[in-house]
Amino acid sequence: MRNAGQEFVRRGTAFPGWRGLALLAALAGCPAVQGLIFYSTGDPAFNTRPPKGALANSGWKWVGAWGDFQGTVIGPHHFLAARHTGGRVGDTFLFNGVRFITSAFFDDGEKDLRIWLVRGTFRSWAPLYRGRDEEGKDLIVIGRGLGRGTPVVAGGALRGWLWGGGAGTLRWGRNSVAAVVDGGPRWGDLLFSFFSPSGGPNQADLAGGDSGGPIFIQDGKRWELAGVAAGVAGRFSATATGDGFAAAIFDGRGLFLLDKAGHWQLISGSKPVPMGFYATRISTRAAWIDSVLNQPYRPISPVLLPRPGRPQ
Repeated sequence: MRNAGQEFVRRGTAFPGWRGLALLAALAGCPAVQGLIFYSTGDPAFNTRPPKGALANSGWKWVGAWGDFQGTVIGPHHFLAARHTGGRVGDTFLFNGVRFITSAFFDDGEKDLRIWLVRGTFRSWAPLYRGRDEEGKDLIVIGRGLGRGTPVVAGGALRGWLWGGGAGTLRWGRNSVAAVVDGGPRWGDLLFSFFSPSGGPNQADLAGGDSGGPIFIQDGKRWELAGVAAGVAGRFSATATGDGFAAAIFDGRGLFLLDKAGHWQLISGSKPVPMGFYATRISTRAAWIDSVLNQPYRPISPVLLPRPGRPQ
């Protein structure tokens, strides 16, 4: 049975109010260095080492630093990032302590995926998840964005936490795919995950700076790249006026959510209404990714391009 949060997503209520993870990535303040927001703890040192045991080899080793964000190695000369994180030819991708210089990029039409070509060779890379059965599956998400901030209270009860300060340390968390959402021609298929108290100690939501972070799903014994972090499910307010705030919310009741028309809508219900995050779905874009990776490798001398929005 669908819970109230699933009804929000499937009716399209949450999606129009989503917020790209990059937009608040440069918040200043708290000096603690963090990434991801966890339900169980605000400890900035939590899950800063690669997962072990049953979660070993679940994707950590294929993630590198791409500016203030992250990218995932997907071939001997390529890594995948979120398009909205930007970057330019000649920038550095830091992977396992080695600096790789980008020499070209390939965009997936208008969607939020960008493949970067580098000068040099990666020794291993993430396999792609090609199944169309993601809904209901557990996942590992990896990010290096903002951490947990001030508690959000509504109706006298804790509802979540504001996005905090500090970003830069890679951390991993767990969640599951609650739904596949149609983001329209701009975003394509998106995987949606709820931020819920019932997800165990590693349950995680995303925040500014986590854009481009990979989502891995296990296929048999192998962990495969199933999504790329794109955005979160809303901007919130304690009242029906004002600019609102960004937060990781596990129960939105008593808060207001910004709808697609720019109006604040009260979240209500008899059961908890969790929010969460979106990731661009890999399985429906695998053919395009393959078409880029299968091109003959020809190193290209870097030519610096103007950043988006600069006068030509």
